[in-house]
Amino acid sequence: MNATLPAPMDVKLMNITASVLFLIFAGLTLGALCLWVLRQPVFALGGIEVRGEVTHNNVLTLKANVAPHLRGTFFTVNLDETRGAFEAVPWVRRATVRREFPNRLGVTLQEHRAAAYWGPESGSQLLNSFGEVFEANVDEVHRSDLPRLLGPDGESDQILGMYRTLAPLFDPLDTEITQLELTGRGSWRALLGSGAVVELGRGTPEEITERLERFVKTVPTVARQYGRGADALESADLRYPTGFALKLRGVTTVTAAAPKRK
Repeated sequence: MNATLPAPMDVKLMNITASVLFLIFAGLTLGALCLWVLRQPVFALGGIEVRGEVTHNNVLTLKANVAPHLRGTFFTVNLDETRGAFEAVPWVRRATVRREFPNRLGVTLQEHRAAAYWGPESGSQLLNSFGEVFEANVDEVHRSDLPRLLGPDGESDQILGMYRTLAPLFDPLDTEITQLELTGRGSWRALLGSGAVVELGRGTPEEITERLERFVKTVPTVARQYGRGADALESADLRYPTGFALKLRGVTTVTAAAPKRK
């Protein structure tokens, strides 16, 4: 009986290499075949179902604007690119896109909810309820009570938060903040519905709140001493450490100069 001699090492390596190459070739062929099948017209997108918030967008117009950006079939369409196309539409804050068998895409939209105008009146930027800046047609805002907020880029959420903290504090004066600004030097300035300008100064929200509460409690009493109401306020400066300065319409503390002798 003849014993079987073991195959030489170089033959074994050749066999292993051939097997690996065959598996790679078979995998690539199968992948290409699958990709070819998935790209066939039979798997074309059959439609898009839009759900969620569409207050500022017409569904038909929305689909028409997004459709040119869609590439591929039901299986190959890029969901991230599709989501980006929807989120590029004005007023759309977030879009969630899913494949829905057999051949449709389901899109759920969340729109921006305008909380304030952002920047100068000549601009077209708004703030949503999260303090995020977005571009939109301001003529589509159907609220007349939105304040205008101004400040450095990147501070919009902080400024909106400060507005929400300070706005209720003016209720006792029967007025409201129509504009709040954070200056480049970190000082706060409020414009009221009555036209008065209030310099709030620097500090933490707690420090500014304390100064403003003291002012709101005191200014009616001061105004009555001059026969005026709080609505006579023209301006106030709360940047003093222990008090404030104010100006009332029709009130002056400047003594008239004596007439000169001839």
